Amino acid sequence: MRRSKLETYIDILTVLAHRGPLKLTHVMYKANVNCSNLKEYLDFLLKQGLVEERTLRKEHVVYAVTQRGITVLKYFKELKEALPIGEEARNQVAVPY
Repeated sequence: MRRSKLETYIDILTVLAHRGPLKLTHVMYKANVNCSNLKEYLDFLLKQGLVEERTLRKEHVVYAVTQRGITVLKYFKELKEALPIGEEARNQVAVPY
């Protein structure tokens, strides 16, 4: 089953929050997103102020979650706990006969 864009954004934020600043390829592997899509997703997260781009040494660019990104992750965690969203809820949906 495919992830929604929202789920992918959350996965990227979670990877950056738990693994620290990472290079593009490391984010790609940890979040399981292909490179072209990842650039699009990171661009969106950068514009929203949820992720920041940092330059280390001369040319090494890494991505890190911002405080605002951590706050968004916290809200999504609370929402997920409050609502039965996911496979469990999908399996409980009654199908009318």
